[in-house]
Amino acid sequence: MIPPEALARTISRDDFQYITGVLHDHTGIKLAPGKEALVAGRLDKRIRALGLGGYSDYVRLLRDRRDEGELRQLIDLLTTNETFFFRESQHFDYIRREVLPNRHPGRTFRLWSAASSTGEEAYTAAMVLADVLPPGSWEIIGTDISTRVVEGARTGLYPIAAAERIPKPLLRRFCLKGRDEYQGLMTVTRELRAKVQFHCRNLHEDFSGLGRFDVIMLRNVMIYFDMETKRSLIPRLTEMLVPGGHLIVGSSESLNAIPSRLKMVEPSIYRLDGDSRG
Repeated sequence: MIPPEALARTISRDDFQYITGVLHDHTGIKLAPGKEALVAGRLDKRIRALGLGGYSDYVRLLRDRRDEGELRQLIDLLTTNETFFFRESQHFDYIRREVLPNRHPGRTFRLWSAASSTGEEAYTAAMVLADVLPPGSWEIIGTDISTRVVEGARTGLYPIAAAERIPKPLLRRFCLKGRDEYQGLMTVTRELRAKVQFHCRNLHEDFSGLGRFDVIMLRNVMIYFDMETKRSLIPRLTEMLVPGGHLIVGSSESLNAIPSRLKMVEPSIYRLDGDSRG
């Protein structure tokens, strides 16, 4: 008899199509054929924890239960959460050099990290804003579809190796080295964490309640979306920008072939016409 551990490592084409179809329907993320090993690897432990014999059993569970909790587990496991402090640092240089000096002085400056993952992007932006702007004049919202990573981001705890990418002056001001039970970890200071709010949000659904922003960062996410999803999402994000606001995408991404009111000012950086100071 083949043990369940062996069965759980093999995924059929039909099971792969069903699971990735559920993911696409609920998140807009498209995993094409060729990603079978990724899906199998990420769901294997969950299948064992549920005591199931393989992926076909898991598909039956998804079909039969219509379980929101299991759907959330599926999304948490299949969404990619690779990030680090000061990733694609040229974007933060642009914010410091071009955006902040031209902000509206009488209005709270708002930045949205729209796929914040474990929080490094949002906290990086917070370090830059705190280094330039007066206290109380700015705020950051971080959102992600994964409840697991949102909860982790709120703690502001990271492996000590994460500090290597943070410029030393900012590291000294905004981060603390863990001691005792936090040995081997670092944390973002309480004061900086207080300026960043993290929420679980699905970009596939309504997010208009978050308000409007001077900068929206949606980096290295659209590579997982099909063109239909991109063309639906970009106009909705544009509506969330104040006049003169910026949308920043990943360095390998662009808005080519996506109709929008945004103008490219630098590769991967787009601006909505209008005066952000007006």
